[in-house]
Formats: sequence, C-alpha cells, structure tokens
Amino acid sequence: MINLHARTVVFDIDGTLCFDGRTIDQRILTAIDACERAGHRLVFASARPVRDLLPVLGGAFPAATLIGGNGSLVSVGGRVRARAAFDAAGFAALMDAVGRHGASYLADGPWDYAYTGPEDHPIRGRVDQGRLARRVDLAELPEVVKFLVVGASDPAALAEAGRGLGLTVNHHLDEAIVDFAPGSTTKWEALTSMGITEYVAFGNDINDFDLLRNAERAVRVGSHPGLDAVAPITVPADPEAVAAEISLLAEAARPTASPTNR
Repeated sequence: MINLHARTVVFDIDGTLCFDGRTIDQRILTAIDACERAGHRLVFASARPVRDLLPVLGGAFPAATLIGGNGSLVSVGGRVRARAAFDAAGFAALMDAVGRHGASYLADGPWDYAYTGPEDHPIRGRVDQGRLARRVDLAELPEVVKFLVVGASDPAALAEAGRGLGLTVNHHLDEAIVDFAPGSTTKWEALTSMGITEYVAFGNDINDFDLLRNAERAVRVGSHPGLDAVAPITVPADPEAVAAEISLLAEAARPTASPTNR
C-alpha cells in the first residue's frame, strides 16, 4: 500500500494514456474512474489544445480540469480560457525564424487553428478529430497560444532561435517536431497557477519534465531517458501496466478498515 498526501492526479494524454492518437483503453478509463470515485481530483494536462482533448476523453470525466497547449489553455467546469499567448513582437520574431528555415506549422488559437504542413503528416490526424473548430489563416486567429513546427530545413537551429526569444521549447526528436509555448508556460506552471501544488503525475515525454519533477509521486510511462532523474517509478507503455499503476492510487485513497469492522 502506498501512502499519499496528494488527492489530485495529473495525467498526460498521448503516450501516457492514449497510444493510438485517438482512444484510451477501457482498462485505463476504468482505473481512472476508480480514482475519481475514491476521492481524487482529476486533471488531464496535454500538449493538445483543449479542443483536441475532448474527443479522446469521449465525454468521460466531465468534472475534470483540463490543461491544454502545454499550459497555455485551461478548462474548468467546461469553460475554456487562454491563460498565455504569444506577444506580437515575440511572435513576429518567431515567424521570421520560421521563414528562414522554411518551416511548416500548426498554430493554435484559443479554439480554431491554422495549418500549413502536409496533409499526410501524423500530427494532422490528431487535429480537430471532433470537427469542433475551423481551419483558418494564421492572421484570422485572435491570438496564438501554441505553435508547433512540423517540418523545417534545420529544426535544431529553429528550436535554438525560439529559446533565444525566451520561449518554452520542446524539441521532440522522435517525431521531428518542435513545440513552442509563450514565455515560461508549462503544464506545471499552469497547475500551480490554479493553486495545485500536491499531486501525483503520469507522463512520458520531455514536456512532462517539470510536472514530474514537482510531483509527490511521479510515474514515467515508457522509457524516455530525459525523465530518468525526475520519475522514480517507470511502467511500460502498455494499457494493462498503466491501468494497474493507476489502480494503486484508488486503493491508497480508501480508508483502512478498523479491527472492529473486519
């Protein structure tokens, strides 16, 4: 039995709960439901915008808090708000770098999006699966909260340019994409802005680093080497293994029976 003070559980989505880009295995959903019934508060924190979290969850856990865009968007009680966006000057400088490196991209506003990449790119299949938004020109977005480069002549140089502009940059080498967020925006920063400081976290990628590093109990799903130092617990990227680890939290939250009740 594990002992926890935290009564909030924070889950990344892709590669942590969702392994096909579209669905979450029923065993994992059942384990999460048991956690919620046992009294845990649920938070789903993803690189996806909130718009693209909803189809994957499929209507499950309507009371959960959602963090999207790696911290730039939050949804509480079904109300979505942008809590971070690129400032005009910084975004113009980023677009200059994008032009120099011939980059194609996915730019997210609070709800709608702009996309210039190839239609057969794997990321395209994860965008607006629920047909909830509009694909528009970049200039039509009221603000940009997340910017994902899906192709460039030199992704590493472009990532470095973003860091030089003071942006939060995650370079996903396995997918050859570069993810930019405004300023110091991270999932953990969004979580703490809502007053959540004690929690259990599940994550799989480098954009979960701070989230895992500051968790009371940190679980790495898979084997990303960049998380070695911050996640003492590792489980395989397998639905059964993930569900079993989540189920431990529900068990830990149940009150221990007294001798007279046995």
